[in-house]
Amino acid sequence: MRLATAGDEIAPLKDSRVQSNPAYLTVIVLSRVVTKLGSLPDVNPRIIENLFAADVSYLQTLYQKLNSISNGNGSRKVACPNCSEEIEIGDHALGEV
Repeated sequence: MRLATAGDEIAPLKDSRVQSNPAYLTVIVLSRVVTKLGSLPDVNPRIIENLFAADVSYLQTLYQKLNSISNGNGSRKVACPNCSEEIEIGDHALGEV
């Protein structure tokens, strides 16, 4: 799973499946940010919607953990979405000193 962009959370709001069923937002967002799932060659909404509820819950928790602002207890490694270079960021990188 990669860090989400603003587009990952905004674009699905235009999807007709989300407009008719807001709960489907989770499926679309996860399908955009999950980069690899076992040996599957592709992750798409159909794959996510066919997972067991416990597996989707796990992915939601991981998503929230990766995309939440740190509470000041450390740093995390993130990968650049363009070049994949890993860097470590801490609270100071998020505007806190």
